[in-house]
Amino acid sequence: MLRELRIENLLLIERAELRLGEGLNAITGETGAGKTVLAHSLDLLMGGKARAQIVRPGAPEAWVEGVFDLPDGLLEEPEFAELAERLPEGAEEVVLGRRVSAGGRTSAFVAGRAATAADLKLLGGRLLAFFGQHEHRRLTISSAQLEILDGFAGPEHLELRSEYRETHRECSRLAAELAELREREGSRERDLDLYRYELSEIEAVAPEPEEREQMAAERERLRHAESLREAAGAAYGGLAGAEADGGGAAAAIAEAESALQGAAGLDQGLDAIAERVAAIGVELGDVASELRDYSEGVEADPGGLLAIEERLEAIDRLERKHGGSVESVLAHAERCRAEIAQLEGAEERSAEAEAGLAAAEARRAELGEKLSTGREAAARPLEKRVAAELEQLAMAGASLEVVLEPHPDGFGASGRETVELRVAPNPGIEAAPLRDAASGGELSRVMLALSGLGQGGSAATMVFDEIDAGIGGNTARVVGERLRALAGERQVICITHLPQVASLADTHFRLEKDVSGAEASASVERLEGEGVVSEIRRMLGGESSDKAATKHARELLRAA
Repeated sequence: MLRELRIENLLLIERAELRLGEGLNAITGETGAGKTVLAHSLDLLMGGKARAQIVRPGAPEAWVEGVFDLPDGLLEEPEFAELAERLPEGAEEVVLGRRVSAGGRTSAFVAGRAATAADLKLLGGRLLAFFGQHEHRRLTISSAQLEILDGFAGPEHLELRSEYRETHRECSRLAAELAELREREGSRERDLDLYRYELSEIEAVAPEPEEREQMAAERERLRHAESLREAAGAAYGGLAGAEADGGGAAAAIAEAESALQGAAGLDQGLDAIAERVAAIGVELGDVASELRDYSEGVEADPGGLLAIEERLEAIDRLERKHGGSVESVLAHAERCRAEIAQLEGAEERSAEAEAGLAAAEARRAELGEKLSTGREAAARPLEKRVAAELEQLAMAGASLEVVLEPHPDGFGASGRETVELRVAPNPGIEAAPLRDAASGGELSRVMLALSGLGQGGSAATMVFDEIDAGIGGNTARVVGERLRALAGERQVICITHLPQVASLADTHFRLEKDVSGAEASASVERLEGEGVVSEIRRMLGGESSDKAATKHARELLRAA
């Protein structure tokens, strides 16, 4: 059950804290006081959509927090294994939180740690079952009516439906894959020829990474072979000198080295210089030798130059065609190989898809037949149960009719049929679709009847947001009694405008609007004793001095 609800800066409410009780909790207040803000806060805790407009004007953010008792066995279920790790061993409660900034950003929290709205939706769905005025509209939608019938059919039926839905999705996936394969059959040979041709072009050249830079350098060397040979030869001559005259740098260094040897050992400073001169002589000899070898090795090679230029041009063509670099050319070659492999295997994959689709469709047909059988078996008992519930809600003689029609597509996402719930509010009237046959008050009671059939699932708390709209008098009292009966099984929170319902509450809260300041605000108060009498009197339309209204209020409370 929901133990505590804390709200900060949500619409009219600056700050509120509700300590809810077991049984039936009523929330009342004048029109416009902000009762639905409480419903909105609970919706946020269940992962509902958040908008920046819900933040109180001038506040940086809104905050909602709920403290819930944990249902027995919840933490043992696989989908809540992560939550079990967050909580201390033996934990009996969990705190859910939701923050909405004035800029529209939202964040969610479970047990003090960051979570997602989807986490709140999963956990909130086990803690709260919400029935609001928007549920009236949802109740008229075929898919929602199908959920009602399937839920009534039981958990095994729901597991069967889950398997059907998965199989139906697999059928759709395989059908789409097969259609794509067949669509590509017409262009298969043309595409194969294109990819094979482009791959052969690339493989014929077989470019390698960094090859262009190496070949461009070799091309420059061959283009200027004569100039390079002459330069190396001239440099060699300058270092080595002509053999006849013994000139050149090498000879000069040798002469200097010889002169210094005569003074060896006389001065350490000069000895160091002599060593350096000797080292220079050795280095000059090595350089001269390399220059000689280079000069003798450089030769013009017109054929080699032509081959390099032709290869570079071939690489240029591939780069222009496939992305501007050798890397992009090689990547395109890999794509061609992959496409060729896929196209060559298309026929085999098409056969596999056909076989897979046939098997999936056969399984879907089998599951669909079982679903149909289960729905047909549940339809009549559902009609009887709802009629009995409606009789308790002052709609004696009203009947519900479950109509199953073949799905227009043969197989839909949830089975072979669609469901329409039809209601006859009074005896002798032909049943008509809910959206046409039932008034707002009647829809409220139909919804309440369905909630009595377990439509709240395993949630420990049921929330009704003005589900009693459109009714009054004795019918309102009957609806209140039904809500109290539900509250004997689990916690019920009812946002109501009816004194007949509020008078039956075990715990009563009142929202009050204050417009005395620059901005309107609302506060929440838990009522006790005379405070409850005063609020019931107000709901009856009486003033504080109205003795008759006060007496009526006390009578309602005594009758509870």
